[in-house]
Amino acid sequence: MNPLVPLFILLSLPLAAIGLVLYTDTGIEPALFYAAVKTFVILGLISVAMSVAAMKLADRAKP
Repeated sequence: MNPLVPLFILLSLPLAAIGLVLYTDTGIEPALFYAAVKTFVILGLISVAMSVAAMKLADRAKP
């Protein structure tokens, strides 16, 4: 299993709670909420790609 999966789950819970507050708050612009979601998704994809690349490099370095 990818070691980022438990970390992703652990980080997703408070971020989901913050996103819910941002989404339900009437003083917050919807664009801010969607920008926060897009940023989280982009950073998540980058971290997954880096983790997969590191796992492949580690497998290649094994004798």
